[in-house]
Amino acid sequence: MYAPQRIGIEVTVPDRTPKDSADLVVFGDDARKAPYAVIECKRDGITDAELKQATEQAFGNGHARKFRAIYVGVVAGQSRLFFDCTEKYGALERQKNRVADLPIAYGKPLKTKFRKGDAAHDIAPVPKERLIAALSKCHDTIWNGGEFKPDAAFSEMCKLIFVKIADEKDTEIGKPYVFQIVTNEDDKTLGQRIRKLYESHRKRDAEVFNEEIKVSDSKIATVVAHLESLSLSKTDLDTKGVAFETFQRDYFTGDAGQYFTPRELVEFCVQMMQPRAKDRVLDPCCGSGGFLLHALDAVRNEANRKHRVGEPQHWQHWHDFAQRNLFGIEINLDIARVAKMNMIMHDDDHTNVVAGNALRPIKSFLEHNAGFRPDSFDLVLTNPPFGATAKDADMPTLKDDFELFNKHDAKGKRKPLAARGSRTGLDAGQALVRGAVARPQPQP
Repeated sequence: MYAPQRIGIEVTVPDRTPKDSADLVVFGDDARKAPYAVIECKRDGITDAELKQATEQAFGNGHARKFRAIYVGVVAGQSRLFFDCTEKYGALERQKNRVADLPIAYGKPLKTKFRKGDAAHDIAPVPKERLIAALSKCHDTIWNGGEFKPDAAFSEMCKLIFVKIADEKDTEIGKPYVFQIVTNEDDKTLGQRIRKLYESHRKRDAEVFNEEIKVSDSKIATVVAHLESLSLSKTDLDTKGVAFETFQRDYFTGDAGQYFTPRELVEFCVQMMQPRAKDRVLDPCCGSGGFLLHALDAVRNEANRKHRVGEPQHWQHWHDFAQRNLFGIEINLDIARVAKMNMIMHDDDHTNVVAGNALRPIKSFLEHNAGFRPDSFDLVLTNPPFGATAKDADMPTLKDDFELFNKHDAKGKRKPLAARGSRTGLDAGQALVRGAVARPQPQP
């Protein structure tokens, strides 16, 4: 793209006080007198504040009186920002002069950089470490030191990742992706594009993604910069699963830890119950979706034993299970989105995760998903919230519908118990299964 002799590293910028040097400079001449692009190179995982500081440093060097560049940019792992540095824009402009990428061979900047199916300009899969770093940067961008509560910030991030994955799958071959920086587009216009894309896709999961994107346009632009070059669809399943689970585990600490069951406990329970593709599986208190994911993995392993990977039968075996037989309920709407996102990251496009209170009559969930049929589930895998309290006033039908909420006196007369928190999750399972029992283990 650019001749090696025209590229300088750690180039001293004249007339800078204090003395400064540019990390990387592309010159427009062999004599290396006319800087074309000044680029700051930073480590992956820097904060947004550090990214902004690097941008200002690049502008400072590119605006130097004896070192005026045409373009400036910052490269920090997956995050890349480039700007037109000419006098066409004001010295403080940082949006309308943004370009999709550094021009090729001194040409005009591309309107958009990433096009589906273009060998030279398509998005690419990434290794686990880079994906974890990208997810962490996105969450930090949205959280911004407390502007959102941690669970709300995570939920907002899930909305944007949802849009990103939908865009990757629905963009036609040869067309530019929507989820990317566009040359000369300010934050407001970019934000409007992403919000419009979100609104068009969230109808698929309107019961969970039932809120608009709440983060600012500037934050959306930053998240797009962090994610635009990587492909979540092409990244292999194990990498996505481990990366999202690792990042998720780091998030689900403290008060939010109630939504995350330790992996070892989940694995033990799933191995004990041995879910199979024909089973209808439910987690009525699914939290972030750990039991659902491991049940899906168990059925994938079953597919591995019965079919060759890559054959249509292999994909159909586990995909039909995910679409028709795997269900979850989560009372916290934000965490329901996390569970939904967790499943989508594991290539389950038809997640049957709904937001609601599992103590409600089972028929009420049929309004959102016809799969929640009474007396139809074979296995319940769950870690119920034992610390929750179900109040009589909130759940007036508990004593009528749930046997565990009643006791019998010496004469056999039924008498309601006071609602107690340790019973809520267990009764949810009873309500939805009505007699499902653990599968007997095979004898040696």
